[in-house]
Amino acid sequence: MTDIVLVLTTAPEPIAEPMARSLVDERLAACVNVHAPMTSFYRWHGEVQQDGERQLVIKTTRARVSAVQARVRELHSYELPEFLVVAVEEGGEGYIDWVKSGVR
Repeated sequence: MTDIVLVLTTAPEPIAEPMARSLVDERLAACVNVHAPMTSFYRWHGEVQQDGERQLVIKTTRARVSAVQARVRELHSYELPEFLVVAVEEGGEGYIDWVKSGVR
């Protein structure tokens, strides 16, 4: 088990890339992948919703998860943004070191 985690969130098109850049600029994440536009279907306040979004995959360390979550909440336009943390069991040693060096 490493101390690297992947944080998954979604965001509307206009804020996805600026959010990704902020997280990297502020050294909260070593890398953020912003995936292609997609359509999400979900239930919110009892109604089925449909929205265009982008998936963000945030690479950071377990120690930075709280700071990443706080910053995502500040930057996000949603009342309740997705925030899922996935542990990285193992990875290439050089890549793991690179992620660690990219955050502080």
